[in-house]
Amino acid sequence: MTPMPPRACLRGQPWPLGATPMTWQGQPGLNLAVFSRYATAVHLCLFDAATGEEIERLPLPECTDGVWHGFLPGLGAGQLYGLRASGPWQPAAGHRFNAARLLIDPYARELVGDATDLSNEVAWALDASGQEQPDPNDNAARMPKARVVDLARELAAGAAIAPGPGIAPEHTVIYEAHVKGLTRLHPGVAEHLRGTYAALASAPLLAHYRRLGITTLCLLPVQHHIDEKHLIDLGLANYWGYNTLAYFVPEPGYAASGNGQAVRDEFRAMVDQLHRHDLEVVLDVVYNHTAEGDGRGPTLSWRGLDNASTYALDGAGQYLNFTGTGNSVNMGEPRMVQFVMDSLRWWVQAFGVDGFRFDLAATLGRDPALHHQFNPRAALFTAMAQDPVLARVKRIAEPWDVAPGGYQVGAFAPGWLEWNDRFRDIARMYWLGHECTPGQLARRMTGSDDLFAHDGRSPLAGINMITAHDGFTLADVTAYRFRHNEANGEDNRDGHGDNHSANAGVEGVSHDPAVLRQRAAWRRALLATLLLAQGTPQLLAGDEMGHSQQGNNNAYCQDNPTSWLAWAHADEALISLVSALAALRRQYPAFRHPRWFQGHPFHEPGHPYTRGGDIGWLRPDGLAMSDQDWDDPWERSFSYVIEVGEGTLPATERVMVLLHPGDSVLPFALPEGAWRVVLDTGAPESGEQRTLGQHYALAGPAICVLIQAIASPSEPKEPA
Repeated sequence: MTPMPPRACLRGQPWPLGATPMTWQGQPGLNLAVFSRYATAVHLCLFDAATGEEIERLPLPECTDGVWHGFLPGLGAGQLYGLRASGPWQPAAGHRFNAARLLIDPYARELVGDATDLSNEVAWALDASGQEQPDPNDNAARMPKARVVDLARELAAGAAIAPGPGIAPEHTVIYEAHVKGLTRLHPGVAEHLRGTYAALASAPLLAHYRRLGITTLCLLPVQHHIDEKHLIDLGLANYWGYNTLAYFVPEPGYAASGNGQAVRDEFRAMVDQLHRHDLEVVLDVVYNHTAEGDGRGPTLSWRGLDNASTYALDGAGQYLNFTGTGNSVNMGEPRMVQFVMDSLRWWVQAFGVDGFRFDLAATLGRDPALHHQFNPRAALFTAMAQDPVLARVKRIAEPWDVAPGGYQVGAFAPGWLEWNDRFRDIARMYWLGHECTPGQLARRMTGSDDLFAHDGRSPLAGINMITAHDGFTLADVTAYRFRHNEANGEDNRDGHGDNHSANAGVEGVSHDPAVLRQRAAWRRALLATLLLAQGTPQLLAGDEMGHSQQGNNNAYCQDNPTSWLAWAHADEALISLVSALAALRRQYPAFRHPRWFQGHPFHEPGHPYTRGGDIGWLRPDGLAMSDQDWDDPWERSFSYVIEVGEGTLPATERVMVLLHPGDSVLPFALPEGAWRVVLDTGAPESGEQRTLGQHYALAGPAICVLIQAIASPSEPKEPA
């Protein structure tokens, strides 16, 4: 049995927050600091590791500026503990203290015990009059316990990870993936490793990343999460993981070993291996809400410690639900800003990650001083921008939430990358037959200046995507007009209803060769649109191999082959196309220009193409696009010529891109000079590079890329 700790808890210090092994006033021991501005007392509960029994309950003796703290000599790494907070039960004022609840330390670095079903941990009951009262029943036996870890050891292990490759913004190609779903069915990965962090950095996966040409893995949430009650009742699970319980703890379900230290070491080994193969690791993080839900959700940590400070509340103590999950974290509270900052730094310093994608990032910028309106320079954003650890990592915003005023695409400050859902929608509309004009697509192909050309931001600020984890896969957006989410148990009411999708005349699975050809052509054109556009491209894992979710566009609860990538049925031709597109992007600066195009100053509408400038726009007949052409929803085909070099170097080639969304064969007139075709998604099997004449016949729907060498001033002009 664990030795009995000393009865006296010394004063200790209020920083850092959490459980920290340290020497205080010459004594080795454990310092604990917990924020709770409105509590009247906070107790530290110690548990025996062998029996799970509570062996000591000690009041933290001091409160400094709302931080309760104490020091216990002789305790250190390995000790199990929990917290209890006493204070008023006044829900209308936002206070929900209940000393009968054992609570998880928000700063816990490791949890011990079953956390799979905590959804019933509601800390209140109704009295005879129907009023909420605190539940007097103790819940300690059901709650996981925090385990003290050696923070110095963890940080030293993080420092030993190979440095990240520091991919330049213009070379970044993001691959959004789920740790389990990406590797669970891979035949080349050892069975006991499938679905784990270790598998993510295994030789077969490294070879796949290299073949694709991606630079940056963006992993769906890997912070320790739990399932919601309604999913447990349906026999389902929160597969995506957007329901975080412990913000400093790697999800143990993705590790080959369930032991806490082994999980952390496996995660670090994954990051180290990916870095050694020139790959970045970005984490999808969920700081906009917690796993406690609304007032009827479980009381696990923050609600029991200081509900009024943690959550955005209205005047009646009700939760402001900007996120659609029941609660929203109060980013007007400095201690919550500190909590997020401390957690982010932990993942950079202890685990070596290279950046973060912030789920529903608009909520993080809702400023209580502005009546919860979005502020691009809100406290958290300002803190991150100046922090010496976080300012150098990638910061990606999902720039919206679900409440009024929540759509903030393009509104974030310099230094942020943002998901560009307008690129997604316009690209789908253009290729799949929905109402769209050439001008709409051209604006997206050149970096969405209407959204991002402000405050010194570049075209790379926008993250272009055709699909993401949330929505149809590429295979399904070209095979289903309607969502098919019946397996989610919500009568097909969940998920997006407007997907700008198409099915080529047959909903879902088809064996008709004509239908399959049409769908394949759409997929090739959409992938080319993604990887050849200005901006930062993000590819959804599985799109390169034709992964289908059978029309489910909200597979957040499908921890099964619906979501797991079926490697055995991978479309090798599609993988090869993605590889070729990524190679074109690397080879030609025209596809990753870090500055805004200025247009073509010598090119008049209705006249032939004239060389000069950085970009010129053409109709299929070779004449310049007019205002009428840009706004024509019926004649959508067009082309453009880019002439830019790498950095400050002059261009050595012109790049011409032909876009034809129709089903016909359309001849494009080419500017004078010798052109060679390097990509034609309408004829993917040809693979040849050939010199062209005055026209190129493009079989749509397709994108074609042509290259023309530029002669130096001393060289003779190329023949027409």
